[in-house]
Amino acid sequence: MSSQTTGVAIATSGTSASATIPTMSSGELPRFIRVAATAPACVRLGKSSATALSTDLQVQPGDAVILSVNGNDRIAAIQVAAAGVVQVSPLENM
Repeated sequence: MSSQTTGVAIATSGTSASATIPTMSSGELPRFIRVAATAPACVRLGKSSATALSTDLQVQPGDAVILSVNGNDRIAAIQVAAAGVVQVSPLENM
């Protein structure tokens, strides 16, 4: 029996915050993740650690992005102008 897949939420501020990329229900790292934000935020993937900068990929509210994980196990986010939440979900069977 497989476990239920869930994502992670990263609260953004003017300082980079990071989280472990959530695993698929199999317990393995996904090949792809979906990233959405409640306020504009910049995100960066990393291996073992990640620190987001204002020049990284910007995610806008209402415009989720699909990112290839490429063996990375961390994701970091930083606000653009106002605090918000970046939500990261593993995509199964992709």
